Amino acid sequence: MRLSRAAVLAQAKAAALDGVRRLNCWGSHLTDISICRDLPNIEVITFSVNGISDLEPLHQCQNLSELYLRRNNIRSLDELFYLKTLPRLRVLWLAENPCCGPDPHRYRMTVLRNLPCLQKLDNQAVTEEELSQALVDGVEITAPPARSPVENGWSSTAGATAEPQSQLLSCCLEDTSKTQDELDMKLVPRDKYSSFSTQETDCSCKKSNNVLDAILLLMKELDAEELEIIQQTVARRLQALQKKELQEE
Repeated sequence: MRLSRAAVLAQAKAAALDGVRRLNCWGSHLTDISICRDLPNIEVITFSVNGISDLEPLHQCQNLSELYLRRNNIRSLDELFYLKTLPRLRVLWLAENPCCGPDPHRYRMTVLRNLPCLQKLDNQAVTEEELSQALVDGVEITAPPARSPVENGWSSTAGATAEPQSQLLSCCLEDTSKTQDELDMKLVPRDKYSSFSTQETDCSCKKSNNVLDAILLLMKELDAEELEIIQQTVARRLQALQKKELQEE
């Protein structure tokens, strides 16, 4: 049964009055959790098995100690930015979300680097060794997620560790054009870029395979209009690089 915003809020307020301070909306088809902005004293929230993608409202829940978000639609680990301000958060269940990505170790290390006070993550106790390793293997998240039509679990905007998408695309132009048939999309012919130096496009070989895979996966989700925007961005980037190269000469 789908719970309305009013029903969820009424349930939360009733729990608070009883001294329980728990909100259980497991499997309630929720996508909007803006009601959390009105629950500064809530301590335990269960939002598992819903369609939640935006965690911004949770940053108001300063007394939150346990948060269950298993099986939602959280696509980017950058959403952790909103949980970093929760001083009492000790238990988080985030598994089975798109943001977990293909690398369980990197996912866990990134979560623990940004939420070092966690005692349990995905129903598994956090160790001191993991917290130390997270400083090495985890990615520091220093900015909120960019809201765009296409998001990916590893398209992080965290600090200096992430490169601008336009720069990555310009470096992988040759490889993406080679996968035109795989993407089943009509791209602008590459002869439009024949006047540009191939030195920049050749840098694709310097990029790791996982970056290329991520870019190709993103492109599969784009429509014709979005692809045109990307191509315009690539063209501008190549023009800027060519101009810089000429100035250096």
